[in-house]
Amino acid sequence: MSNHKIPSSIAQTFTITKFELLNYFRSRRFIIMLGIGVIIGALLTLLVGHYRPSGFLTSSIDFYSSWWGTSATYIVILSGIFFGGDAISGEFQNKTGYFTVGNPIRRSSIYAGKWFAAFIASFMIIVAFLAITVLNNFYYFGFNMPYQFLESFLFTVLYLISVLGLTFFFSSLFKSSSIAILTTVVLMLFAFSLIQNLIDAFVHIEPWFLITYGAGIIGNILTVPYPLHTSTVHFGHVAITSYAVTVPEGIAILAAYFIVTAILGLVLFERKEFN
Repeated sequence: MSNHKIPSSIAQTFTITKFELLNYFRSRRFIIMLGIGVIIGALLTLLVGHYRPSGFLTSSIDFYSSWWGTSATYIVILSGIFFGGDAISGEFQNKTGYFTVGNPIRRSSIYAGKWFAAFIASFMIIVAFLAITVLNNFYYFGFNMPYQFLESFLFTVLYLISVLGLTFFFSSLFKSSSIAILTTVVLMLFAFSLIQNLIDAFVHIEPWFLITYGAGIIGNILTVPYPLHTSTVHFGHVAITSYAVTVPEGIAILAAYFIVTAILGLVLFERKEFN
């Protein structure tokens, strides 16, 4: 009588990651998101080449600040939504999880495998957009890459990790993929930015609890000199105080978002029942 040894958690995670990536390619989800990234890069290339705005073409670091600093965060958010929005909720909505958990596969391995697959796919999209950015900079400024851009890229990857943690949390919270995706879209693209603006205008406290505030280090690091932590603008009798997140603070915010949401998302997934 042969004994079949159950694969380790790492082996199970690797298998889930591999098949989830194959699923992205078969469903053309990866191709669609890659096309969106390339289109954004192509439009920026045409606009900068045609209008030649001074904000882009003054220096290499100004180019990266205007191009990467304003666009990379949206590429990250879209990638997180595309690959993480329904990663867990789809298991409940499509009933596929009912058959998966019936096998000797740990739920933590399923969760981690899907997360790694989403990260790898999203990272490939960011690298493609990075290539377009660097090629444009090479065309205008030659082999000139300021170290601040390398730091900004690393911060972008950290932001991606945090966004995927948050999207997986919402995907575990709701059994409906559409609700999970809609919640992520509204929060990441509109609500967090609106809340930050309202806090700056009326509450006058630092919005350290917002993931989008922590992501400010992506663009701030490309500004020379680095923006002041606090600045106040007066409009008559009204004073508006704005905050610029510092690098250590931004890293701490993004890391905390990932740790907290990833743990909560896994706990929710572990406890939910498949019907």
